[in-house]
Order: sequence, then structure tokens, then C-alpha cells
Amino acid sequence: MSQSALAIAWARQQRERYARELQALVAIPSISTLSENQPDIQRAAEWLAAQLRALALDRVSILPTGGHPVVYAETLRAPGKPTILVYGHYDVQPVDPLNEWLTPPFEPTVRGENLYARGACDMKGNLHAALKAIEALQQHGGLPLNLKILIEGEEEIGSTHLDAFIAQHADMLACDLCLNADSGISGPALPSLVTGLRGLAYFELWVYGPAQDLHSGLFGGSIHNPAQALCDLIAGMHDANGRVTLPGFYERVRELSPQDRADFAADPVSDEQWKALAGVNALWGEVGFTANERTGARPTLEINGMLAGFTGEGSKTVLPAKAMAKISMRLVPYQDSTRVEQQLKAYCAQHAPSTVRWEIKTITRSAPGILLERDSVGARAARAALRDTFGVEPIFVAEGGSVPVVSILKEKLGIDSVLLGFGLPDSHIHGPNEKLHLPTYYRGIETYIRFFENMAA
Repeated sequence: MSQSALAIAWARQQRERYARELQALVAIPSISTLSENQPDIQRAAEWLAAQLRALALDRVSILPTGGHPVVYAETLRAPGKPTILVYGHYDVQPVDPLNEWLTPPFEPTVRGENLYARGACDMKGNLHAALKAIEALQQHGGLPLNLKILIEGEEEIGSTHLDAFIAQHADMLACDLCLNADSGISGPALPSLVTGLRGLAYFELWVYGPAQDLHSGLFGGSIHNPAQALCDLIAGMHDANGRVTLPGFYERVRELSPQDRADFAADPVSDEQWKALAGVNALWGEVGFTANERTGARPTLEINGMLAGFTGEGSKTVLPAKAMAKISMRLVPYQDSTRVEQQLKAYCAQHAPSTVRWEIKTITRSAPGILLERDSVGARAARAALRDTFGVEPIFVAEGGSVPVVSILKEKLGIDSVLLGFGLPDSHIHGPNEKLHLPTYYRGIETYIRFFENMAA
């Protein structure tokens, strides 16, 4: 038997242990955006460092950044073989609305074939699968290539300090290719390989009116309500055809080619299934595109949250002094986040009434949209690994999410990435009742084993 066959057979015997270990990891509430979870961030980093030491890797370290720490390890014992950088992140999203979870988000619960917990899919499950693939190979002759492991704690807040960290540690991180496990496939029986990602720009739009909250009976009707002005502004950011109305927003957006549309059409998730996944009666968006095309290859502007006036239980007759909307934009390749910020400001300057004052606060302008080579050495190794594990030829997809490290590594180190992860479209990442499909997680371990062997060859 080949090394990979022996490692896979051994890994199949370890599944119960793997599931217990994974539950211990996802039970750590490593929410990166909340300061009260800072101790949990450190605890997750230490848990992973202990795992890496148990894998007999070298140079295991918890390294500081300007924010949350990076966990690093390496093994460079295969002279003449390629060096692969395995990327993951241990931080997770907040859990609100908490009342919509069927079980507590940090009390991992198995129901049927799924493990329910925050971070189970995004992305502790994928990360753990990669580590278990390394373990299985170590148990059967050792790793057939060189590995470096980079696990950050700020991906869910835009990888704020990763750029500087990678630039500072360029020699340490030098490699031939990055295996990025922060990804997914199209279905439990349909593997896919990501060929494109959208970028991300995130802002707050503040609208100010009176110096303080006012009595809505005494002043209502004579003062422009900032909440109303804000709603009018954001309502005008899309036209009747679902297109974003910021001036110049589409000037660098590449039109879909026939091959692009054929790739999107190959994805088995239809518009009807998309409605079911989202739990809505009808889809909405830019006219002339399918749901897959809208999320994979078209730019968007979304309102992620709004705040104004009194929002507590009961009533309070107040005219608020200010109102705020959180706005994120998913950007396609060739769009520039700096220009998009200028376009947002130009829109507000043109449409905001003189009765209020407005301000744009930039939260992040990171992660430009990217295109990945579908015929690179890494992509071919990943396709073969997926095909041998799932028994069908994988399809190519473009994902709507953003993974900042892909563009950072390309810019700072000149290396390409292969996105190979095993989340599913119905995994509810970033929302209540996030889940990991355990049979797909186990197949992920086997795919990573085959990928490492393919790359070594």
C-alpha cells in the first residue's frame, strides 16, 4: 500500500477521537472582535500550539502581532521536496442573535451527521482536518514534503495585522505554495475548487442632526430626523434593477465571459435551492444574473447593521441626535477599495440633505478581489486529491467571500494559493446554528493526505 493509503486507513480508525478533539477546540469562544474574549483568543492559540507540538513539528511558537497572536510551526526534513505553507485561522464570529441558536454556540452538539457550534465550519473544522492529515502521515513514514503552518487570530476582523506580520517574517514564511483551508465545496457529493474570491471594504455612515436627542412631540416635524435621512440615503444606494448607484462603481468590473457563465451553470445549487438555503420566498439582486453569478462574480453593497435612537423594550418618544449604518462592499477583481471609498463619499455628498451632517468612517479596506490559476501545479494536485476522495471530477467555482491572506501572500511573498476547504453551502457560517457536516470533514482529512502526497510527487 502507498503511504497515503496507509495514512487514510489509519485516519478512518481515529474518527471518534478526531470528533472529540474538534469539539474541544470549538468549545473555546475565540471571538476576535470582542475585547472580553481576549483570554479565549490566547487559550485557542495555546491549544493549537500544543497540537502542533504533539505532531512532532519544529519551531512551534505563539508569535505576537499588533493584535491577536499568530501560531506558527514548521517541519523542513524533506530536502529537494516543495515547501507548503498551510494557512488557517482560529478566531470566530460573534454569536448574536443568541436566542436563535437551538443549542448554546460554544457547547458543541452532534445532531445527526452534523456538529453544531460557532466556528465548527468557519474554520476550525477545516483547520483541524488539515492537522489530522499531517498526523496520519507522520504515523506512516513521515511527511513527504516540507510544511510551514501559519494560524492567525484576526481573519474575522479583516486580518488587520497580518500584512505587517508577513512582511516582518518573510524569510521564515518563504515557501512554494500556500494551502489555504478557509474554503468550501459545492456539496457533500460534489467537490469544487475555488478560482476566484471577492474583496472587502467596510465602512460606517454616520448622520448627525441636533446636538442631543430631542422630544419627538415638541420637535418632531420641524427637525430632520437623522434616522430618516440615513434610511433615505441607503435606500438610494440601489436602483430598481438591483444595481449599486455609487458613481463609477462598475467602471472596473469585468463582464462575464461565456466560460465564466458555463462554470457558474455547472454549480448544482440552483436559484430555487438558493432560496431554500437562505429561507426566503424570493431572490433579489442585480437583474440579468443568476444567484451564483451575483455572489461569485458581481460586486455588492450591503447594510450589515443600523443604529439610531431608542431600541429598548417599550416606548420612548425621542428624535435621535444621530444615526449609523454599517456598510460592507464585496469587490470583484480590478475594483479598488480606495476608489470605492471615494465613490461612497461622492454619493453622500450628492444625495445627503443640507439639514443633516454626515461622516464616513473606514473600518477596513482590505482583501482585494482575486483570480486564481486553475491549471497551476497546486490546483492540479488539489483536483486529483478531490477526485480520488469523492469519486467525481471537481468543478470550478468563484466564492463570494473574502480571504485577505491570499492577496497578502501574493503581494509580500510572491506565492500563489490553493483554496481547499470543506464547508458546505448550508453550513450557516456567521449565523445561528453553524454546523459542520462530519462525513465531509472526514473526507477532508483524506483529501489533505492525498494533496500532500500529490505535491510531494
